[in-house]
Amino acid sequence: MAGAVDTYERDEDPIRVMVVDDHPMWRDAVARDLAESGFDVVATAGDGEQAVRRARAVGPDVLVLDLNLPAKPGVQVCKELVGADAALRVLVLSASGEHADVLEAVKSGATGYLLKSASTEELVDAVRRTAAGDPVFTPGLAGLVLGEYRRLASEPAPGPGAEESRAPQLTDRETEVLRLVAKGLSYKQIAERLVISHRTVQNHVQNTLGKLQLHNRVELVRYAIERGLDDA
Repeated sequence: MAGAVDTYERDEDPIRVMVVDDHPMWRDAVARDLAESGFDVVATAGDGEQAVRRARAVGPDVLVLDLNLPAKPGVQVCKELVGADAALRVLVLSASGEHADVLEAVKSGATGYLLKSASTEELVDAVRRTAAGDPVFTPGLAGLVLGEYRRLASEPAPGPGAEESRAPQLTDRETEVLRLVAKGLSYKQIAERLVISHRTVQNHVQNTLGKLQLHNRVELVRYAIERGLDDA
């Protein structure tokens, strides 16, 4: 990473961040950059098992996670932690831009994916947006993920009858938010479009996930695209 960054000031409590990477110098540099930018770095970890234990103990808002970890791979760490705490946001920070790695990370529950070639400014912005629930991707990767959403949506989904029976539970506003999520808009963009607060958008998404018994944004977007909401 390169470049200076202004300290990020917040009216609320600082975002709690945990950094996971098996390279000590890189891990310490990322943690230092984030701390100097106003984030509360509550823990670091150097392997997958340690990451799971410490994250459960300290409860960070955002986990900045490398994929290539000893003891337990990053995607498994992501899957276990997000599965146990849906409020946790995971930003993968990886040297790999391989499509398979990106898609596997998102399917495991990661909110965003940033390459290690990113500048400090890009990392700080990505952590802030990830904490807000916005999907953040290194340029060029967002289109890949949306394409995968569409591919998944074209495949037969198991138990369509059960999903259809859940559809009427959504309110008009929840359906509207879901439609904009499927179009690839960030939570901030949705809030501006609907003239509601960012937190209200987050609440609608969380309520929709609960009602539809879905686990993450990947499943939510697939659900929306299957019903043509992205074209509405």
